[in-house]
Amino acid sequence: MTGVPHSAGTARPSTAAPAGACDAHCHIVDPRFSPSGTGGPAGMAIEDYQQLQRRIGTTRAVFVQAKSHGTDHACLLDAIRRLDGNARGIGVLHPSITDSELKRLDAGGIRGLRFSLWKPADAIVTVDMIEPLAKRIADLGWHVQLHLSGDQIVEAAALLARLPCPIVFDHMGRLPPDRGPDHPAFAVIVDLVRKGRAWVKLAGAYLNTGQGPPYGDATRIARAYVAQVPERLVWGSDWPHVTETHKPDDAELFDLLAVWAGSDRVRDLILIENPAELYGFR
Repeated sequence: MTGVPHSAGTARPSTAAPAGACDAHCHIVDPRFSPSGTGGPAGMAIEDYQQLQRRIGTTRAVFVQAKSHGTDHACLLDAIRRLDGNARGIGVLHPSITDSELKRLDAGGIRGLRFSLWKPADAIVTVDMIEPLAKRIADLGWHVQLHLSGDQIVEAAALLARLPCPIVFDHMGRLPPDRGPDHPAFAVIVDLVRKGRAWVKLAGAYLNTGQGPPYGDATRIARAYVAQVPERLVWGSDWPHVTETHKPDDAELFDLLAVWAGSDRVRDLILIENPAELYGFR
């Protein structure tokens, strides 16, 4: 088959996706929704992502607001609509958002807010926005999705413990690859998960490695979560891999989940049942 933009390789995964499999972390960037309507990266629109779905076999998706679209959710809402009930969204907002706008976004399929603070210098939001917004979205049944480093998670442990809504940890908690589950953030995350307060995204193997492919150090981290809390894990491709100069092969990333899960039953839990519960798929 032909290649997918921003994805290496052309072969399908060696492990077939089960019916209803969900890619719970991907981004849509479409210059048609930029202020000028022109420019920006090519090959990251919803039509391009649907090529990826056909290649790896997923049918459900959770689109995470791209930084390039700021707090304007027109692109995100359009992508959700285009998948006709098989997509949800994670937005980015400031505390000044009105209640009526929150209700509009909820009706459009948004189910959480992301706080990407891994690199504070280019962040759209700040850590002091997390709690005020968590209080605003709790009654909607939304969650906060946190992209923090392991050290940042430890520093924010008291804040995380008092949030009134669920928490989803991005990219396996961004634990230092050389320490992995031995880093204290792992215990903070697992404690919140076991209390029914949090979930973890098994995504971004290339963000959790010091070794590179086949990501043995990231595999150690993922397997540690699978051993502890398999019922609260979801998987994401992180397409279109905007951080990567050399794009990974998404079929290989999809196959890696089978290695992490250790069994078809756990893999199906991560791909189907867990995201259905977290994001409200029917």
